[in-house]
Amino acid sequence: MSRFYPDSKVEIQGLSARFYDKLMNFASFGAYSSFIRKAVRLMNISPDDTILDFGAGTGRNALLMNRYLTGKGEVLGLEISQEMITQFEKKTKKYQRINVVNQRIDQPFSLEKKYDKVFISFVFHGFPFEVQKNIIENAYNALKDNGRFIMLDFNEFVMDETPLYFRIPFKTVECKYAFEYVERDWKQILAESGFGNFSENLFFKNHIRLLSSEKEVK
Repeated sequence: MSRFYPDSKVEIQGLSARFYDKLMNFASFGAYSSFIRKAVRLMNISPDDTILDFGAGTGRNALLMNRYLTGKGEVLGLEISQEMITQFEKKTKKYQRINVVNQRIDQPFSLEKKYDKVFISFVFHGFPFEVQKNIIENAYNALKDNGRFIMLDFNEFVMDETPLYFRIPFKTVECKYAFEYVERDWKQILAESGFGNFSENLFFKNHIRLLSSEKEVK
């Protein structure tokens, strides 16, 4: 449970954090590993990209992104769970251009430089709407002009129209903010926040979406 947002489930601590990757594999019957590899491939990472990973977790995603980078590319993870950070550092210790810092993504922060891509995976839906807008603003400020904000999360859908095999686990596992998240038009919200040139890839019968948007120069 989050000490900042009691109804959220995205700030993972304790045993759940220490065994997060194994839990994800188990809950998805082994499908998560191949799914996340495909999603990262579809990010269209360029060899020299600098990537900011919001809610970086155990470093699994950073390692996948690193496969597409050359010596000039790099990944910086932002994470608040010390258990996650410990795993991240252990997994990535032989890669000098993969790093992680203890930093909240829902509050203002400043970095030494701007990034080509900001990536956030299954974290965004777990925050209240006003906080989600703060995260979007943080992504905008962290990006270079024409950089891309890439969200891997639930797609928009009407809960009562979804199949039972998806609806029941969703209602059982997800927090109240996720129910609000799936009902919003995120392309419109992102457009109002300075993003455009959208592209998307859909998974799991359109219930999961990789949504990419470009920071437009104001």
